[in-house]
Amino acid sequence: MIAIIDYGVGNLRSVEKAFHFIGCKASVSSDRDFIMEADAAVLPGVGAFADAMNSLKSTGMADVVGSFIKSGKPFLGICLGMQLLFDYSEEGGEKVKGLGIFRGSVRKLPMDIKLKIPHMGWNSIQVREDCPLFRGLGVNPYVYFVHSYCLKARDRDIVAATTDYGIEFDVAIWKDNTFATQFHPEKSGETGLRILRNFAGL
Repeated sequence: MIAIIDYGVGNLRSVEKAFHFIGCKASVSSDRDFIMEADAAVLPGVGAFADAMNSLKSTGMADVVGSFIKSGKPFLGICLGMQLLFDYSEEGGEKVKGLGIFRGSVRKLPMDIKLKIPHMGWNSIQVREDCPLFRGLGVNPYVYFVHSYCLKARDRDIVAATTDYGIEFDVAIWKDNTFATQFHPEKSGETGLRILRNFAGL
């Protein structure tokens, strides 16, 4: 069973449906015991960083995320769910503290890249071939993005994929049992489904 962590932020059901489509048992839940007993957990997210952090704390899911990661079982953050794992975001013009599980910052895509912001649509990514999340994807797969803020991880060893959208930035991380992507696997066609299958098979 894959637990999709419900902390009052949208985009949960589309992730659940994607797992169901590939034949996995998955359920959206805000029940600590259910999540901790699951075989794997997913933290999706769309919206504002500060609002999401407030929701994580008020629902008690901030502690659940930390505890689940420490359990050693597979964990996947998606989009805002990746950004929340880091030290802080500059969304809103000030530093908003994140979960601090990994070192790094989330910053607005610069306006001078002369490309449309938010970054919305398909982009190729450069992946680490040894990352189990990207097994079988080939060279520079295309995935789907919707975001205005990008990650700069301090520990470069955890970066599993980057992309170039006017500037190069980090779009996936991997450390031990923890994976996270800036892009949306659930919206990335067959490539995204392969990523979710790889995760479910860990």
